[in-house]
Amino acid sequence: MTTLAPALPLLRIGPHTVQPPVVLAPMAGITNAPFRTLCREFSGGKGLFVSEMITTRALVERNEKTMQLIHFDASETPRSIQLYGVDPVTVGKAVRMIVDEDLADHIDLNFGCPVPKVTRKGGGSALPYKRPLLRAILREAVAEAGDLPVTIKMRKGIDDDHTTYLDAGRIAVEEGITAVALHGRTTAQHYGGTADWDAIARLKEHVPEIPVLGNGDIWSADDALRMMRETGCDGVVVGRGCLGRPWLFGDLVSAFEGTGTRQEPVLRQVADVMLRHATLLGEWIGDESRGVIDFRKHVAWYLKGFAVGSDMRRKLAVTSSLEELGGQLQELDLDQPWPDGADGPRGRTSGNNRVALPDGWLKDPYDCAGVSADAELDTSGG
Repeated sequence: MTTLAPALPLLRIGPHTVQPPVVLAPMAGITNAPFRTLCREFSGGKGLFVSEMITTRALVERNEKTMQLIHFDASETPRSIQLYGVDPVTVGKAVRMIVDEDLADHIDLNFGCPVPKVTRKGGGSALPYKRPLLRAILREAVAEAGDLPVTIKMRKGIDDDHTTYLDAGRIAVEEGITAVALHGRTTAQHYGGTADWDAIARLKEHVPEIPVLGNGDIWSADDALRMMRETGCDGVVVGRGCLGRPWLFGDLVSAFEGTGTRQEPVLRQVADVMLRHATLLGEWIGDESRGVIDFRKHVAWYLKGFAVGSDMRRKLAVTSSLEELGGQLQELDLDQPWPDGADGPRGRTSGNNRVALPDGWLKDPYDCAGVSADAELDTSGG
């Protein structure tokens, strides 16, 4: 495994030192407390692990599900929440609530969601095109955050003809944002094609005042080291690469610390992690069956590349109890070694989709009419 020079600078997010400079990307329905626990265990507690995306309106209104999503285990430090909002006043209220009630130690703002039902209302990765609205949201968040650091995650822009990341980066610096993370894809790409790491390098040159984190196509620890060498970024944000592979964070720690060790678990070890993941979900939800049902989405990611027949995969995808899940896992050939190619792309790979936007959205980047509060409903992605 490639190693990095020991003179790697520390990544600081406000008062928090993130070493190695590795961040778990917020992923809706994925990066809840149980999954963050697994990732932290494999990393030895090193790195920064961000909650799944929380809509500001739901938080301010104390939606029951939202209040569960912001729960952190006592061992999590710093506690990191990602917020999504389209209205500066509501975003400010949510940030003030976090501060007043000591709900987190770090706030990240999401401007990377490419989901059509969000962008067609002016939210997510469509929002930075409206420069004044972006500035207003950042200004309100920073003003209400007090001593809590505020960071942002964004995409390159809407499409290659309407990039926003350089302007957004400069606005972030001017409004007191602590760090910026860039997913090197446009909204139009969704998760398809190849992430543009050159854009990450350009952003780093454009905003040298604050840390720049790179995101996109980090499937292995070697990818993370290569991104930092090629772009000069200050840290990496890992999303889809860790789906079904929470031990990737152990690999990342080893790579950044120069030990070169890598985890390639046999299927028996993978099965043990699967059962623990499902158990943690049940404990977190408060219902074993619901926890196992929620775990179903992870099954294909954990088994990627292993020789598991389609019938067994279907059975595992409809389990509803830990006993049933554990029994079916025991029927597998558990001595299978880690498969070749299992470190490659996983998760969503759709791309080249037409971007859904409000009527006339692209006519004037400074006309901020048309952003709907409905853009906060049922959001996901980044």
